[in-house]
Amino acid sequence: MQKRRKYIFVTGGVMSGVGKGVATASIGALLKARGFCVTAVKIDPYVNVDPGTMNPVEHGEVFVTGDGQETDQDLGNYERFLNTDLHAVNYMTTGSVYLSVIQRERAMGYGGKTVEVVPHIPLEVIRRIKKAGAEADADVVLVEVGGTVGEYQNILFLEACRMLRLEHPKDVMTVLVSYLPVPGALGEMKSKPTQYACRSLNSVGIQPDMIICRSTHAVDAVRKRKLSMNCSVDERDVISAPDASSIYEVPLHFRSEHVSERIIAKLGLPKRPIKLKAWTDLRDRMMKPTKPVRIGIVGKYFSTGDFTLSDAYLSVIEAIKHAAWAIGRKPEIEWLNSEAYEQDPELMKKQLGNVDGVLIPGGFGTRGVEGKILAIRYVREHKIPFLGICYGMQLAVAELARTKLHWKDAASTEFMPKTKHPVIHLMNEQEERMKNKDYGGSMRLGNYPCRLAPKTKARALYGAGEIVERHRHRYEFNPLYRHELESAGLVISGESPDGSLAEIIELENHPFFVASQFHPELTSRPFKPNPLFLGFVKAAAKG
Repeated sequence: MQKRRKYIFVTGGVMSGVGKGVATASIGALLKARGFCVTAVKIDPYVNVDPGTMNPVEHGEVFVTGDGQETDQDLGNYERFLNTDLHAVNYMTTGSVYLSVIQRERAMGYGGKTVEVVPHIPLEVIRRIKKAGAEADADVVLVEVGGTVGEYQNILFLEACRMLRLEHPKDVMTVLVSYLPVPGALGEMKSKPTQYACRSLNSVGIQPDMIICRSTHAVDAVRKRKLSMNCSVDERDVISAPDASSIYEVPLHFRSEHVSERIIAKLGLPKRPIKLKAWTDLRDRMMKPTKPVRIGIVGKYFSTGDFTLSDAYLSVIEAIKHAAWAIGRKPEIEWLNSEAYEQDPELMKKQLGNVDGVLIPGGFGTRGVEGKILAIRYVREHKIPFLGICYGMQLAVAELARTKLHWKDAASTEFMPKTKHPVIHLMNEQEERMKNKDYGGSMRLGNYPCRLAPKTKARALYGAGEIVERHRHRYEFNPLYRHELESAGLVISGESPDGSLAEIIELENHPFFVASQFHPELTSRPFKPNPLFLGFVKAAAKG
């Protein structure tokens, strides 16, 4: 007998960036804590096929799944909250959906029929949602629709919600996550924007079953009654969701608002006890620490106008938090701009001397590179714990070659194509792709095995001889320089099983100097920190 699968669509109202992804992940966490098998799908309304070619300052982090799909950062939160791996099937964009329909039409997949935006685009969306549910054998499929209601860009995804609900009226519900502002001049929480968002959702044929009210403050009974009356939603289904000090508090807050009980009642799911000990233990670990561990992130994807954008490094930030909480420390993150270091070395010395550990994350391009190399030299010479990720590893190799081997032009061919010492170079299989300008989804992406050398920090941290981690890069350590760099003190502690690719490097006689070509932040979870981050933060906490 085929499983009667349930679907929960999560839409946004008023404005973006208020936590729709965290709300989706938290609902999933609660349902999973009740013993249901849950998976989640993110739909992004832009025409890009995936976010892999987008500027991080504009879009934020690109999260990579184990099977190599470049996705939105919300997939990272889904994995962390559900404590499970998601896949390419859990993500779609307007561009990818249209591309699938067009390719199917070109292959006569529609049998010569006229292919139209409606119904064929929403039907493709529904097909993908059902496929994600089937592959996970899920009881519940959460579907987050990007953007906000009333936008032209996501109207076809809302149409898919309407059509699926028409097909399965008892198995589909819709949650509206909307913002209730408290204008400073008025000092009163205003519900009208959310009422308008609800009307906009009604205008495309959808009535929300639940409204999650995001705000700086808790939503009071007066506002709940007003929204209930004006939006035709049971007052019990108007959920207060004030700002939290950590996103990991949200599932427990939703529990106090009886969110999962209301969902179970609406979808006719069996009643089961809820087991939240893992979440309460995590909350206790988060609340107890008083002594901080200060981690400096040296990057360049920070500024957007007059504001600081941390989303470009979202998984890195979360991985630092996971590790700090695991050892009973309070994580404090300092944003350090590598471009400023190129102009003011004294600023660099002051800032790096004021943190317990330094992390250089992944990135692309030439901007800020020399500042990062200066920072790496400083932390190496001053014995400050260091973790390099992807580009951070590549620059660590370049710094060692410049300083120890006196190759002043040692670099990656990405930012110095004419260098005489290309210690980092383009991977062989990437050369043809770059000539053809094949940029989308063509990097080395997803899970690859890594063999760890005995008697190294990496081997001790992972406690295994072979691991699997996720990658996203085009450039690699140049094996032609391996012998000379090893003679200068470089330890290659992790490599591909065939020995052709260097995956982890480290230095001896240093409290902690480790860098990986892969992205360990992508597999860190609040209940199980990634070993490299845990080792790094432990070393920083000893400083």
